[in-house]
Amino acid sequence: MSATDVELISSTAEMRERAAHLRSEGKRIGFVPTMGALHEGHLSLVTAAAKRADVVVVSVFVNPTQFGPTEDFASYPRDIERDAALAEQSGCDILFVPTAREIYPDHYATVVHVQKLTQKMCGAFRPGHFDGVTTVVAKLLNIVRPHFAVFGQKDGQQVAVIERMVEDLDMDVDIVRVPTVREPDGLALSSRNAYLSTEERARATVLHEALRHALSLYRSGIVTVPRVLDEMQTIIRGKEGVELQYCVAVDSRTLEDVSELKAGVMIALAAFLGKTRLIDNVVLK
Repeated sequence: MSATDVELISSTAEMRERAAHLRSEGKRIGFVPTMGALHEGHLSLVTAAAKRADVVVVSVFVNPTQFGPTEDFASYPRDIERDAALAEQSGCDILFVPTAREIYPDHYATVVHVQKLTQKMCGAFRPGHFDGVTTVVAKLLNIVRPHFAVFGQKDGQQVAVIERMVEDLDMDVDIVRVPTVREPDGLALSSRNAYLSTEERARATVLHEALRHALSLYRSGIVTVPRVLDEMQTIIRGKEGVELQYCVAVDSRTLEDVSELKAGVMIALAAFLGKTRLIDNVVLK
């Protein structure tokens, strides 16, 4: 860690103490929770936080409770020195890197569960995933005590679930959404893109192509959801090697299904390319 000047904290007690001290000095704390393997999408969140905060805390914690038994927890990429250097370049002041034992000690027995919003879309196919997300985010918010936390719109359902948790539990923190960062060909940046073979990477652009088509229909005045989703599915299913899991249009805040496209609606999808699961979405203006 000597290659960077970013402050490294691994103890939850030390992080709480540091946050309390910063708050006592009147410092505004911005927070970006991540699972590491940082890319330009993550770094855009750090940059956004740095513009709004006196001190930016970035956490790196590969959370075991949000992975299913057949998912990629063991193989999820980990390189803390690289992450520290990238985070610092984007404005990170403190890198919080707790161990699993720090977050989930032996006696740990509590789960934070958000109803309804977690039962559909990704939640329908990844049971327990969002309980893992909300539990760890609640813990991290309590430890870091930020004034605001920044999340990417790429994980649109996740942001909506966290916003609901924060509101329902009267948590004193603002949630900031930052637009999805994309590759030049439109593919949403994701740590899991590294799993794609050359052929799968080429096919993956069909996801953004389908979303772009939906935007084109919307801008041309076609707002009937079944027609738009049907045309999207036709595009995706026409690409060999891409297995569509879901394609929906929902309110971007409540995640309730909608029958007509309008501002604030999120069109979201998930698909497999080989063993790699990718998600993407657009929110209509």
